[in-house]
Amino acid sequence: MLCPACREQQLHEKCSKDGLLFECCRHCKGVWLDGGELYLLSQSPKELESQLEGGLSNPQHSDRNCPRCETEMQTGSLLHPGLEVEQCPECQGLWFDEGEVKQAIRLDRRLFALPQDDPEDTGDVDERQPERLKAISRGALPLPNLFIRSASMLVLLYSMLGLILIAMVEMQRIETGVAMVVYGVILVAQYVLGPWLMDLWMTWFYQLTWTTVDELPAHLRKFVKRVCQEQNMRPPSFGIIHDGAPNAFTYGHHPGNMRIVLSQGIFDLLEPEEVEAVVAHEMGHGKHWDMALMTIAQLVPMILYFIYRTLIRHRGGKNDKSGPYRLVIAIGAYVLYIVSEYIVLWFSRCREYHADRFAGRVTGNPSALASALVKIAIGLAAGGKPETTKDNTKQKNMETIGALGIFDSGAARALVISSSIPSSQGKRAGVDIENVKRAMRWDLWNPWAKYYELHSTHPLVSNRLQYLAEQSASMGQEPYVVFDRKPPESYWDEFAVDLLVMMLPKILALCGGGGLALLLGAPALTPNEIKLVIGTALLGFGVGSLVTLQFRYRRDSFPPMTIAALLHKVKVSSVRPVPASVQGTVLGRGVPGLIWSEDIVMQDKTGILFLDYQQPLRIWTWLFGLFRNGEFAGQRITAKGWFRRAPVPYLEISSFTINGNERTCYVTIISTGVAVLITVAGFAMIALGLLY
Repeated sequence: MLCPACREQQLHEKCSKDGLLFECCRHCKGVWLDGGELYLLSQSPKELESQLEGGLSNPQHSDRNCPRCETEMQTGSLLHPGLEVEQCPECQGLWFDEGEVKQAIRLDRRLFALPQDDPEDTGDVDERQPERLKAISRGALPLPNLFIRSASMLVLLYSMLGLILIAMVEMQRIETGVAMVVYGVILVAQYVLGPWLMDLWMTWFYQLTWTTVDELPAHLRKFVKRVCQEQNMRPPSFGIIHDGAPNAFTYGHHPGNMRIVLSQGIFDLLEPEEVEAVVAHEMGHGKHWDMALMTIAQLVPMILYFIYRTLIRHRGGKNDKSGPYRLVIAIGAYVLYIVSEYIVLWFSRCREYHADRFAGRVTGNPSALASALVKIAIGLAAGGKPETTKDNTKQKNMETIGALGIFDSGAARALVISSSIPSSQGKRAGVDIENVKRAMRWDLWNPWAKYYELHSTHPLVSNRLQYLAEQSASMGQEPYVVFDRKPPESYWDEFAVDLLVMMLPKILALCGGGGLALLLGAPALTPNEIKLVIGTALLGFGVGSLVTLQFRYRRDSFPPMTIAALLHKVKVSSVRPVPASVQGTVLGRGVPGLIWSEDIVMQDKTGILFLDYQQPLRIWTWLFGLFRNGEFAGQRITAKGWFRRAPVPYLEISSFTINGNERTCYVTIISTGVAVLITVAGFAMIALGLLY
């Protein structure tokens, strides 16, 4: 973004002491804050919110343009008559000149905790990634061999299985093989029948229409036929989900009967070459037989778990001396089962990289897929056409259907926060590479990102962008984005605190109940001592739950913010939220086309956000999704709640308003009530143990 004062100087990122990233000009020392970002810097956000309700006093036209959306800004007084600042009427961002920053701090340091010292500059370049790409482009460094990586994972999986089977043979317990054959037959049946069952499921419960390649848009039709001819593939069947929220996935038995399902919600976000790259990625899964390979890989943990259960349940006779050995093998099988589950996830992530590389090769342009991932998976193409109505989402004209990004088909929720160059005069929204790097920071800096990727079937989008950058370099092309930022600090301390808070109820229950049991001489405990142990464990769990709920659901203030402002908070996780309220337009359901999907996808001037709707009873949530959620497409929404990342950025709804009707989520209230009851029950059990 360009400095609105200097006009030709680029704004550079700075990092405040509490981990908030913002933009400033190195030349004039001015500071740009996205809409709502001032609350994240304030020590008294609730008081600041009450004073900012009226906006700027005596607003006048300014000769400066907003650095984010290029709209002409307004100048006026902010809270105090002497504090003159510029504000964008569209995205609500604020510009402070150097003198205005110092004046704001002098007026009220609590409200305006603006950085006056020289904060850490996140624009410092990390040369490791650029140097690696240069080496790849020279041919000095080869691309990672994804075939060897995939094959080695399968070899490792079946080696672990073979180790356990050999041990069972030595113990003469191989009769369990009959049951393993049954399990294998079930898995094969699932593989054979699964695609047809999925066809029925998609047709019955999603707003889906099946179509042929000839009915696709002209450029996509030509591309699919070319790839099929070059790769000796049969053209896939295509299904279209008529929903405003984006998603794409594939399934089938083999390349010959592959189905590719697309949602129409993101047509305006993608250029034709990006559409082709996304479809090429899905075709890559079919070309590589990924559906069959994943079935083979998933067979290993299934068999290991079955062996564990069989050995644990086995009751030997009086003369059976193999009990200790059987227990050792059972424990080993369970440990390998856990390890194999993570290896299967790793294998799945490797298949995603393989499909990405296929798309880059057949399109001849890896940057096209990278751009599509940025626009959809990270949500960096705001602007578009958010005014999707309930009627036009039902249109089935194939010429208005675009391709989608690539997400985990099991969840279909990877829609979220963004920062972009908004569209104007009906033009397609653009993407600023600097904004892409901002969106990649959480994935590459925050330890929570590594934690979530470890448990995911899909790699983090930022990691996929880096692999695509390497492929571009190997083809002699300029990478779409090269992430060359140095983290301003370590985020492991916040990660440790978050883990402690998340596990606090179990820790207190275990330490309280278990510690007391040991002190009382467990396992030989009297009935009253057992009551004391149970009561202490309940008390610890209840108190820990209350502390965790207080940390995860701060309710003191929900200041209005833009999605771009929320993106700037790197120190955020599922445990450590940012309370906020957002306004925008509903794009569609959280799971595209699913008739009972309760979650909501919204868009404001700066990006796209996933809204998580929860109620204490699942049936309550399900009925809302089935009967009410479908009415909201194209309508204005105001939602307040807790912004989190897990790893998808989303807002857990506290309440939201559409058409003047407010709806409230009661999860926090019920959860707090349950925690209080558990605490009271703990006190009661302790009292019973002491008195009787």
